[in-house]
Amino acid sequence: MTPAARIQAAIDLLAEIEALDAPADGLARGFFRKRRYIGSKDRRAVADLVYGVLRARARLDWWIARAAPAATGVRGRTLAHLVLDGRRSPEDLAALFDGGGYHPPALGPEERALAAALRDCALDHPEQPDWVRGELPEWLLPKLGETFGDDLAAELAALARQAPLDLRVNSLKADRAGAVAALAAEGIEALPTPLSPLGLRVAGRHTLPGLRAFRDGLVEVQDEGSQLVALLTDARPGLRVADFCAGAGGKTLALAAAMSDRGRLAMLDTDARRLERAGPRLARAGIAVAEPHALESSEDPWLAEQACAFDRVLVDAPCSGSGAWRRNPDARWRLTPERLETYVRVQGEILTAAARLVAPGGRLVYATCSLLPEENGRQVGRFRPAHPDFAPLPLAGIWEETVGGACPAADSELLLTPARYGTDGFYLAVLERRAGP
Repeated sequence: MTPAARIQAAIDLLAEIEALDAPADGLARGFFRKRRYIGSKDRRAVADLVYGVLRARARLDWWIARAAPAATGVRGRTLAHLVLDGRRSPEDLAALFDGGGYHPPALGPEERALAAALRDCALDHPEQPDWVRGELPEWLLPKLGETFGDDLAAELAALARQAPLDLRVNSLKADRAGAVAALAAEGIEALPTPLSPLGLRVAGRHTLPGLRAFRDGLVEVQDEGSQLVALLTDARPGLRVADFCAGAGGKTLALAAAMSDRGRLAMLDTDARRLERAGPRLARAGIAVAEPHALESSEDPWLAEQACAFDRVLVDAPCSGSGAWRRNPDARWRLTPERLETYVRVQGEILTAAARLVAPGGRLVYATCSLLPEENGRQVGRFRPAHPDFAPLPLAGIWEETVGGACPAADSELLLTPARYGTDGFYLAVLERRAGP
């Protein structure tokens, strides 16, 4: 593809993302599947441009409103990004936007004015409001300010950067040294993550399905924060464990490995298709203990039949995903106050349903990939008065036994963040069900 054709492909993909109000990563996969003629280098160049625009959307829109308000839409954002971040001159852009085959149509007057106005500008500007510099909707700024306080600017900057590629070593098939050696044999350098004893961090980008270490089940893609959530669930061989919102099985894989594939592991979700997609991942990892079960709702009769049947119940609740904005920069713009209210309501229903499964003396582990207080500590705060038989456990001892070393949490709640720990944003609390008389 020519540079101009790459730009037009990026504009086309950005237009799909804007129109369909769906996650960019899934739309990008579908976009490239329909265009198999696009080679790997071209796909990477198109994706880099698309995600560059998505990560800087608020600042790009701020500049457009200031310099040429009529140059709106994904073309305007793409032009502004190419000037402000790509350092393209107006002359370069006029040559690229020439209307040729597979090239973008020629620039209009407002677009030429935008390129000219931004020629000597930088993406950041001291007059930009905090929510613009932080790349998030204005209504979310006070919520994250409540979470981070004086660290708000640093955390928002970290959330705007691209996340690294983290892998989890499958302890059923390899140890960390063995996995590092297997990856090195394929030309991939992997370094231990600082917190998870099973984590590896890989520099650059790689097509993992093509690696033998991946195909043989030695490693799985999993952010270090997600690995820590699974470890702190404290799933051990022989225990009865339920992964309540299992999805496609990312944490189920980690729980099964911690259990040495021995015991009982219920893999629960309301989306039967997602559970089905976990099948190949379980087989590749050598896991037989997982039992997929599709729930109709939080009132599914299966939950009553399995009351008090599990020693560990992990609720990785559906949430805003604000902790994963490094990987899904478009998600911040799809979140609305109404959607957040729905997440909070559903989380409460799920917690109540999952609590029924916990045996006396067992643990309910509540986690989100959110940084918003109403989905995290406040959610647990609403749950506890209605369930006085559940008490929070200090995390220091659990961390020492499952992760090793000193726990960064001083009490019963853990908040992992990109700036402080280099992970995606995760919240976790562990509640123990007190034994009855």
